[in-house]
Amino acid sequence: MFLIQLLLPARDNHEQPIDGALFAQVRQTLADRFGGVTAYQRSPASGLWKRPDGGVDGDDVVMVEVEVEALDREWWGAFRRQLEHDFKQETILARAIPIEKV
Repeated sequence: MFLIQLLLPARDNHEQPIDGALFAQVRQTLADRFGGVTAYQRSPASGLWKRPDGGVDGDDVVMVEVEVEALDREWWGAFRRQLEHDFKQETILARAIPIEKV
């Protein structure tokens, strides 16, 4: 079993809030396909990362999580690329973490 986490930007590249309908569409797509989804939208997380030139960038992100039995890398890769297009981002962080329910 895997926990899939998607870190989606809370604001666009012009510092404007992302339209809530876009987050709703992501939630609906994942709920329809996997039977459930959790989105942490009320308190965006604050992230920082170092650019190749040594500068630091930051962003507020919304985490969306889904539990899946098996990891379909092709589907998740295509979905991530679609999110990058929809959210107008060079990269959307998507990670798969092996989990065990207790």
